[in-house]
Amino acid sequence: MSYRELFVSSSPVFSGIQRIFEEAKYVVLGAPLDATSTYRSGTRFAPLAIREASLNIETYSFRTGMDVEDLKIHDLGDLHVAGDVNETLKRLGLVTRDLLDAKKVPVIIGGEHTLTLGVMRRVGENVALVSFDAHLDLRNEYVGLTTSHTTFMRRIKEQINPNKILEIGTRAVCKEELDYAKKSGVSFLTVQQIRRDGIEKTAKKIDTFLADCDKIYLTLDMDVLDPAFAPAVQNPEPDGFGTPMFLDLLGKVCDHRIVAFDLVEVAPHYDKGITAVQAAKTIFEVLCHVERMQKR
Repeated sequence: MSYRELFVSSSPVFSGIQRIFEEAKYVVLGAPLDATSTYRSGTRFAPLAIREASLNIETYSFRTGMDVEDLKIHDLGDLHVAGDVNETLKRLGLVTRDLLDAKKVPVIIGGEHTLTLGVMRRVGENVALVSFDAHLDLRNEYVGLTTSHTTFMRRIKEQINPNKILEIGTRAVCKEELDYAKKSGVSFLTVQQIRRDGIEKTAKKIDTFLADCDKIYLTLDMDVLDPAFAPAVQNPEPDGFGTPMFLDLLGKVCDHRIVAFDLVEVAPHYDKGITAVQAAKTIFEVLCHVERMQKR
């Protein structure tokens, strides 16, 4: 053994598993975009924090009977973020297109939620967009910005017009967003509604809504969790999901139609690693559910 092997370790890769790119089915890409934050900043540190957390939790999923160690994962590293948010979104879209053309499932670790706009520009319009998020993010502009983490979902609807949009876990909106959602046909399920209905009834509603969709893009804003479970997010909002309900419902959504997904809005400096661990666990569960359903 050489000294470089004995005393030097590479930068952390997600889950500690690194297949060569050609063999991989899932490709992890960090997107440390942190340009339009309006309350807490710091999501640029999330990809590294989530990778570190992923190395220190177990990889077996009891919900699926799958082990992340058995999955073919390649961590590509982090996107080079530009000073201009539109240039960053362009770069992210180009890399996403490369991965899709190579028949990979992109797994994007953000980063602020604006990045979903860049990915969706390349995933295409014939995709259903499913978002777990406390917020609708349907404002037309906020603090003078029309492209930001508060407006990106409206830009997606206007510029890309996906097959369907469903937002899950909603509990923080303004009247403008409610009016736009009704006018434009953006569907959402509130936390209160989901608690009343329960997991199984809610899952049936989601299944019915997505029944005619061949492809799904999944985006996960960690503020969908209550701050008691995920305190280190950019815009924490009380009255959210607990971890068990979140993961149980998420498992009902993840199937063979997932073509890519992202996880966003962790600002790790606002706690002592709790939210990064939640994020890593969430990615593990999504990967295991998708793998199990595709094998079926």
